[in-house]
Amino acid sequence: MIQRVILIVLDGLGIGALPDADLYGDVGSNTLGNLARQYGRLSLPNLEKMGLGNIVPVQGVGPVQAPTAAYGRLAEQSPGKDTTTGHWELAGIILSEPFPVFPNGFPADLIQQFEEKIGRKTLGIVVASGTEIIKQLGPLHQKTGYPIVYTSADSVFQIAAHEQVIPVPELYRMCEIARDMLSGPYGVGRVIARPFEGEPGNYQRTARRHDYSIKPIGPTVLDQIKNAGQQVIGVGKIYDIFAGQGITQTFPTGSNLEGINRILSLQENGEWRGLLWANLVDFDMLWGHRNDVDGYAQGLAEFDRFLPSIIQALKEEDVLLITADHGCDPTTVSTDHSREYVPLLIYGKQIRAGQNLGTRPTFADVGATVAELLGLEPLPTGTSLAKIIINARVS
Repeated sequence: MIQRVILIVLDGLGIGALPDADLYGDVGSNTLGNLARQYGRLSLPNLEKMGLGNIVPVQGVGPVQAPTAAYGRLAEQSPGKDTTTGHWELAGIILSEPFPVFPNGFPADLIQQFEEKIGRKTLGIVVASGTEIIKQLGPLHQKTGYPIVYTSADSVFQIAAHEQVIPVPELYRMCEIARDMLSGPYGVGRVIARPFEGEPGNYQRTARRHDYSIKPIGPTVLDQIKNAGQQVIGVGKIYDIFAGQGITQTFPTGSNLEGINRILSLQENGEWRGLLWANLVDFDMLWGHRNDVDGYAQGLAEFDRFLPSIIQALKEEDVLLITADHGCDPTTVSTDHSREYVPLLIYGKQIRAGQNLGTRPTFADVGATVAELLGLEPLPTGTSLAKIIINARVS
């Protein structure tokens, strides 16, 4: 009987464009494949051993004869390519309509209402790269005290402010005001606080980022687990993505390494049953969005080095799932997310090694699988893989 599931999302690790990628401007996107080709020396021996190279061809990460994990890829059924959509679908919510996006920036009347509520004017109000708009408008922001508001190809309302100009608690208050305002046709998936520090020409975003997601529109596997009296432990931004719904404990993190160390410490504490869901955001936030090929490759190598420790800490009744929520190809001109398949690796002492799971039609197969592994009723979406992957009877 499975007692604990450890689900790790490598944020933004797509493995090839979905058939409808042309609708999103993402034809040719392949986060892992393009990264490997451009970097030229990618080496991920532990992910390779699990079967990552058996899912799709990856330069430097070959297929192996006897993968230690079950392996496959997931297609996103919901429209969109953002973090909230991807995580919600992994948890069992398949959207019929995408979250709204604002390719021409936010409407003037909405911004006027926001400015009245926060008592300040704003800067920006455009689609922009976060690092670029801070570089461009940071000096004026420091001079005026006006927060920088911007969006991207994703459904986000982002507010950037220098921590010495607008203290972080005040920035969070502004985000809460925006979150309350943004509903209906303006109901973006996330409002994001983007604090930064430094001086003109040398600004750096700080680890005090905070996401304010819209509430899930229906029940998820997290609710199911929590209602059954089991634990749902969020590591990284999982609590934010689900607006706290279905989470019993949360551990925000400031980096991939902090997230990995938190996973390991929670694994060592055997006094919980349920789901540990971790998001490692640096792949997306630090490297994908900034088109940093070297940083992305080195970040993957770092995770790969820690993977044996995570595997060694698994107990007999544990299952490890590794996947992603969308793509974020650092090799393309775009700095936005990309509409891609994502990998799925499932490992455990009770898991049938080498099982080829093929292409799954929805991310929701993950939520359905987690529910059955933990002995819970089936979800209304997705197809459980438990009976395919498990060596022993799941009860």
